[in-house]
Amino acid sequence: MSSPFDGLRLDHVGFSVGDLAEATEFFVNNYGLGVYAQSTSPVEADGSVRAHALGRRDIRFVLTDSRGTDHPASAYVERHGDGVSDIALSVPDAAAAFAEAVRRGARPVAEPQERDGVVTASITAFGDVTHTFVQRPDGMNPAVLPGLSPVSQDREAEAAGAAAAGLHTVDHFAVCLEPGQLVPTVEFYERVLDFAMVFTERIVVGGQAMDSKVVQSRSGAVTLTLIEPDTSREPGQIDKFIKEHGGAGVQHIAFATDDIVRDVDLLGAEGLAFLKTPAAYYDQVPDRLDLLRHSVDQLRALNILVDEDQDGQLLQIFTKSVHPRGTLFFELIERLGARTFGSGNIKALYSAVELEMERAREDAAR
Repeated sequence: MSSPFDGLRLDHVGFSVGDLAEATEFFVNNYGLGVYAQSTSPVEADGSVRAHALGRRDIRFVLTDSRGTDHPASAYVERHGDGVSDIALSVPDAAAAFAEAVRRGARPVAEPQERDGVVTASITAFGDVTHTFVQRPDGMNPAVLPGLSPVSQDREAEAAGAAAAGLHTVDHFAVCLEPGQLVPTVEFYERVLDFAMVFTERIVVGGQAMDSKVVQSRSGAVTLTLIEPDTSREPGQIDKFIKEHGGAGVQHIAFATDDIVRDVDLLGAEGLAFLKTPAAYYDQVPDRLDLLRHSVDQLRALNILVDEDQDGQLLQIFTKSVHPRGTLFFELIERLGARTFGSGNIKALYSAVELEMERAREDAAR
């Protein structure tokens, strides 16, 4: 049976930001995104809501700054700081998708409206994040959005050295949920948007534990890794995110790359800071798996992690959070057939840290 959510894809990621110029500079300089559109003037009667659309290949972000207004972006920043406030979904018929989602129990945010030839409508997703359905006429440039005017292509030159990076799509979103919300959130995506649960696991690291379920659109184009802390165990990073963020939200966005060694080296040279990995982690790699691509020395030099599942391997690395609250960060991931998300690295890293501590104790005893 056909569904208004058949063919659903990621249209763009909406960020609410407190300083548009600063946020734009961050994504241009660190990830090689180019500015391809900006808000028409004025967006609101007083001209105080401004936006930039940034992207490269199939990655598209829309940054909205609404200081001094009662615009939703301003309220989001006040509650959470800069962050993902909308995961916009491209659909063939936005009005039909909205009507069906609401019929199935979604909470409406914005009724369907047409502007600049594009139809949009929004529903609540999780926390203060929304899903905006986006419909464009056949043949319309997929970068066109209401209220945004294209800018000269030479603006993309601002991406400078980082422009050569091979980041090409959003692989997945990692979402931290408040305790007790994992099952209801999965049920929401299955019932309302026809997503399917494709992976589930419980991760125990020392005294901490978390439960994760992955939901994916019928098209396979939109993937959410939903994570809930186990409050009966010691508090961990998920508990910290919820506390500092002020509730559920997107913890990180994973960018897919076709060569993670090249891109980490390139982006690191441009100033992007990545998390460090204990040296002992790489001593254990040959015992865990046989690398399909790249060498242990290359991974060690760049702090890249590797994991595998029944379908293949993946390589990944996480950036250091530069968010004032220490919440939002990003991931680079190269998939060599693997469909999972590197949970083996959590345990491997924990084991490596324990090994490093043991070595330090031995050195101190000598």
